[in-house]
Amino acid sequence: MTTTTDAAAAASSEAQLLKTVTTILTSHRDPHTALKPLIQNLTLPTPDLAFQLFNKMKRLRIKPNLLTCHSLLSSLVRRHPHSSHSIHLSKQVFNDSLKLGITPNTTTFNILIHGSCLDNNFNDALSFMNQMTDFACSPDNITYNTILDALCRKGQLSKVREVLLEMKGSGVSPNRNTYNILVHGYCKLRWLKEAAEVVELMRANDMVPDIWTYNTIMRGLCDEGKVKEAISLRDEMESLRVMPDEVTYNTLVDGCFQWRGSVEAFKLVEEMKGKGVKPNAVTHNIMVKWYCKEGKMDEAGCVVAKMVESGFSPDCFTYNTMINGYCKAGNLGEAFKMMDEMGRKGLKMDTFTLNTIVHKLCTEKLLKEAYELTVKAAKRGYILDEVTYGTLIMGYFKNEQTNKALKLWDEMKEKGIIPSVVTYNTIIRGLCHSLKTDQAVDKLNELLDKGLAPNEATCNIIIHGYCWEGAVEKAFLFYNRMVENSFKPDVITCNILLRGLCKHGMFEKAFNLFNTWITKGKPVDAVTYNTLISVLCKEGKLDEAFDLMTEMEKKKLGPDRYTYTAIIGALTHAGRTEEAKKFMSKLLETSPNMISEDTSQMLGSGDMDYSEQISNFCTQGKYKEAMKLFQESEQKGVSLNKSAYFKLMDGLLKRRKSISKASLSD
Repeated sequence: MTTTTDAAAAASSEAQLLKTVTTILTSHRDPHTALKPLIQNLTLPTPDLAFQLFNKMKRLRIKPNLLTCHSLLSSLVRRHPHSSHSIHLSKQVFNDSLKLGITPNTTTFNILIHGSCLDNNFNDALSFMNQMTDFACSPDNITYNTILDALCRKGQLSKVREVLLEMKGSGVSPNRNTYNILVHGYCKLRWLKEAAEVVELMRANDMVPDIWTYNTIMRGLCDEGKVKEAISLRDEMESLRVMPDEVTYNTLVDGCFQWRGSVEAFKLVEEMKGKGVKPNAVTHNIMVKWYCKEGKMDEAGCVVAKMVESGFSPDCFTYNTMINGYCKAGNLGEAFKMMDEMGRKGLKMDTFTLNTIVHKLCTEKLLKEAYELTVKAAKRGYILDEVTYGTLIMGYFKNEQTNKALKLWDEMKEKGIIPSVVTYNTIIRGLCHSLKTDQAVDKLNELLDKGLAPNEATCNIIIHGYCWEGAVEKAFLFYNRMVENSFKPDVITCNILLRGLCKHGMFEKAFNLFNTWITKGKPVDAVTYNTLISVLCKEGKLDEAFDLMTEMEKKKLGPDRYTYTAIIGALTHAGRTEEAKKFMSKLLETSPNMISEDTSQMLGSGDMDYSEQISNFCTQGKYKEAMKLFQESEQKGVSLNKSAYFKLMDGLLKRRKSISKASLSD
C-alpha cells in the first residue's frame, strides 16, 4: 500500500500527484488521515491542482471532511495570494462543500476572508463575515484583525473605526495584534499622534508594547525626521526590559544618516555591536546607501567587503545601490563590472537601476551602447518600462537622430506600453527640438484622443517649438486654441511668446502682450523684464529701459546680473562709460559670488578661458571685443574671476577718456 511519505516523494508532476492521490483515496481505509499530511506539506504547483484534488474526491464519492476542506482552501489562498483565479476557485470549493453538507466554522470563514483581503476585495470579505451568523459562527480576533489589517494597508481609516466599533459591539476585545495593526496603519499614514494614542490605549488595557510596536513607531518617527524622539523611545524600551534588536538599530542608523549626519549614525553602529546586537545585511546596506549617496564609492566598496567577511552575501539591494552610485559618479566601467558580477550570481537589477545606466549612457552620448543594453536586458527577462524608452527617445532626439527616436516610440507602443503625459511630453519636446512642431501637434492630438489631459508643460513646449522655428503666428494661433480648451497660461508661456516676438523683431507686439498681461493682473518675473530691457538696450532706448528697471525693482524682481549686463552693454556702446562703470560696481555688489576667487578656482577650463580672453582684450585695448565676450559669458551663466571684472571696468574708463581726447583734438 502506498504511504503518504512515498506519495509526497513521488509527486513531481501534476499527473503523478493525482495518480498518487487516487491510490490513497481508493485503497486507504481512512483516506482523510492519509491525505492530511500530504495536503499540508506538499507545495501544490498550481491552484488548479488543488481544485482537481477536491473534484477527484467528489467523483469517487468520498466526502471531504472539514479539515481537508481547510487544507485545500489554505493551499488556494496562501500559496497564490495575488491570483484572482485562485480566490475564485476557493469560493467554488466553499460553495461545493456546502452542497455536500459540510458545515463551515469560524476557521473556514477566516481563510476565505483572508483570501478576499489579499485580493483587495473588501466587499467579499465583509460578505463572508456577515454569513458567519447563518452557520452559528461568530467573528473572532483573527477575523477582525484580518479585515483591520487590510483596511489599514489601504489607508481606509474611516472604515477602520467602523470595524472597531462593530468589534466592540460583538464583545470581542482587541488583542496585542489588533493594537499593532492600528499602530502600523497610523504610522504608514504618518499620523504619529494617533499611533501614540493607540500605544497609550494598550497600556491602559494592561498590555505592554512589544518590540514590534516600538520598532513600528520608531520607523514612523524617523521617516518624519524626529530621530531624537525615536532614540528616546529606544531608551524607554530598555527601561521596560524590551531589548532593541537589529530592526531597532537599523531604523535609528538609517534615520541618523538621513537627518542627523554620519557621525551619530556610525556611533549607533558601534553601540549596536557593544550591546551584542550583530549588524546584519540590512545594516551594511544602509551604510552602502549612505556612502553611494555621498559619492564615496571606495568607502562603499569597503563596506561591501566587510559585509562578505561577516558572512552576508551582497543582495539585489547592495548591487543596485552600488551600480547607481557608480553611474552618478560617472564611473560606467565599474557600474558594468558590478552588473556582470550580479548576473553571475543569479541576481537581477531592478528596472530603476537599469534606467539609471541607460540615462548615464545617453548623457555620455553612448546611444548605441544604451540601446544594446536594453536589448540584452529584455532577452534576460528584464521589463523595459516607459522610463527606459523615454530616456532613449530623448537621447536620440538630443543627438539629432530623429528617425531612431520615432522608431523606438513605435516599438514601445507595439509592446503594449501605454505612454503617460510625461512620455508624450518627451516626444513632443524632441519633435519641437528637431523643428517638427506640426508633428508634435499631431502627438498632442493623439494624447487627447486617448483621453489624457495635457499639462501646462505640454502646451508651453509646443509654443516654444513654433517660436523656435520662427512661426510666431502659428504659436499664437495654437496659444489661442489651447486657451479656448481650458489651458491656463503661466509666466513661462508669457516669456516664451515675448522672446519669440523679440527674436523676430516684433517689438511692438511684444510690448502689447506685456501690457495686456500686466493689465490682467497675471504674474511676471525677472525673465519677463530682462527680455524687454534687453530689446530696449539693443534699440538704444535707454531711458525706457531704465523705467522698466525701476518698475522691476519696485516689484522686487531685480535688477539681476542679466539686467545689469544689458544696461552696461548699451551704455558702453553709447559712450557713457562712467555710467557703465557705476552699473558694473552695482553688479559686483549684488552678485558677490561672481568675483569670488574660490569660485573662480572651482570653475572649469571653459570658464577660465572667458576670464583670460577678456583680460587679454582689455590689455590690448580691444574693449568692444571684451564687452562682447562679457555679455556672452553672462548669457551662458559663466562666472568670471575678479581680475577680469576689474580690468573690464578699468578698460571702460580708459576708453571713455580716449574718446573725450579725440573729440577735443577734432
